[in-house]
Amino acid sequence: MECQNSIVCQRREEELIKEQKLILAINSGSSSIKFGIFKNDGGDEAAVCTASVEGIGRANGSFDIRSADGKSLTHREGAVDSQSHALALLVKAMSGHGIGAPDAVGHRVVHGGPKLRTHQIITPQVLTDLKAATHFAPLHIPQSLALIAAAQKTFPSAAHYMCLDNAFHNTIPEVASRFPLPQRYFDAGVHRYGFHGLSYESLVHHFGAHLPGRSIFAHLGNGASLCALRNGISIDTTMGLTPTGGILMGTRSGDLDPGVFLYLMRNENLNADALEELLNHESGLFALSAGESDVKALQERARNNDSRAILALEAFAISVRKMIGAYVAMLGGVDLLVFTGGIGEHSEYVRSRATSGLEAFGITADRVQVVRAEEEEEMARLCRALMTS
Repeated sequence: MECQNSIVCQRREEELIKEQKLILAINSGSSSIKFGIFKNDGGDEAAVCTASVEGIGRANGSFDIRSADGKSLTHREGAVDSQSHALALLVKAMSGHGIGAPDAVGHRVVHGGPKLRTHQIITPQVLTDLKAATHFAPLHIPQSLALIAAAQKTFPSAAHYMCLDNAFHNTIPEVASRFPLPQRYFDAGVHRYGFHGLSYESLVHHFGAHLPGRSIFAHLGNGASLCALRNGISIDTTMGLTPTGGILMGTRSGDLDPGVFLYLMRNENLNADALEELLNHESGLFALSAGESDVKALQERARNNDSRAILALEAFAISVRKMIGAYVAMLGGVDLLVFTGGIGEHSEYVRSRATSGLEAFGITADRVQVVRAEEEEEMARLCRALMTS
């Protein structure tokens, strides 16, 4: 049917053009990175290809790029020196497979500090504010800034967007976000931010109108957290000021008695850097098991009656179970419990122990689901929404 209103038709044509633009989602971790190139298909994001890089900074790194149907297009073994090197490998693979440059790039940023709280286009001022917030996430923000700079240089014509991993939790009320510290610390931005927001946002999208009023999401991976949701809105989460807080994790301590820090400072003479190394890289499952953070390996050891592995896995599962119980109390019941993340999706061992004995709280098999987190897809959705707003 011929268009009768030129202005309406022009706007619709512009919308169609934006819908077909390619979006590159860059989801970076400390030693790994995931990429996804997406186009809009039928109103949602469809992968053109996906890629992953493991072992960044190690000699035994790997690079994989796959087609939309999961077929391997490129596999490379060998050292991947940095996040920027990983990006260069992706660009080379894209060119080799005839995939054009993206029109927009979405960057997962773990923490933006108190000034940056929403998903947004990256401007010089945003970069200035992000750099100023480095002390909120000194292990993550410098890495994000370096990767953003490399991507902007590689794709100078693309719009670059910041997808904040804690933006989803902006809805947490002050009673849950505030720490019991003097007002001046709250004013300086010391409060609960929460993380894994992109994972949780993807789960909300997955369930859509079918998401019940009282839900608990558990993102269990090397980094792990839980979130309580009412009508799809985050009202509490386990991680706090940083991704180190909450339940115990692969190599992170989770919440500790503050007196532990005072003891370590006074008796072990540990400074801030040493504490940071201990709490982020030498604690959690790694500490309890005497040197192992991989749950698959721990489960194998547990099957062979390794007491340290059993202790680590039980402590992890119990920490999850405690928070599920706490969130059931906060929500006044629960209609849905969702497990996601590498451990949450693949370890029935952990899931069964994390839910053991919770039947009295209404957590029966029909209320528990396992769903794959789609962080890269969610980043593409966010970027396209920002492009068209």
